[in-house]
Amino acid sequence: MPNMSLLKQTGLRWLWLAALIFIADVAIKLVVMDTMGYGWANRIEVLPFFNLLYVHNYGAAFSFLGDQGGWQRWLFTGIAIAVCGMLMFWMRKLPQTEKWNNIAYSLIIGGALGNVFDRIVHGFVVDYLDFFVGTYHWPAFNLADSAICIGAGMVILDGFISGKRDSANSTEK
Repeated sequence: MPNMSLLKQTGLRWLWLAALIFIADVAIKLVVMDTMGYGWANRIEVLPFFNLLYVHNYGAAFSFLGDQGGWQRWLFTGIAIAVCGMLMFWMRKLPQTEKWNNIAYSLIIGGALGNVFDRIVHGFVVDYLDFFVGTYHWPAFNLADSAICIGAGMVILDGFISGKRDSANSTEK
């Protein structure tokens, strides 16, 4: 059994957010699969720039390697699991009070595991959000993809902010 003080005192305490993202993502995808017809012809027009639809993504971001023979399913699963392990290792080193990075890492973990679930169970990732301008459609995506992008953006932003902070601290000395 894991040391409970480790969970309370480190960034691992924030894994509840990863679990929330994972559960919400899987639940939404199951609803989409059960209630919507597959493909662009069955899309539901919500706003002048937004549709709901049900499509499969056999690749990674923007269907990268989606047209391969199936090996990419296991490659992306392995990468996601390795990244999640690395992020949890970092979270274990961070205090639970370090909210920004722990939230960022939890968003990435929850999203990555949501897409891993799809790859393992279905053999593809379920996408359902379609934003567009005129006839240009952004590639369809899902809650997991959104959580990963927001978390990654937070990590990048923190890198710029902490880099400026470190630079300012070193010039003051």
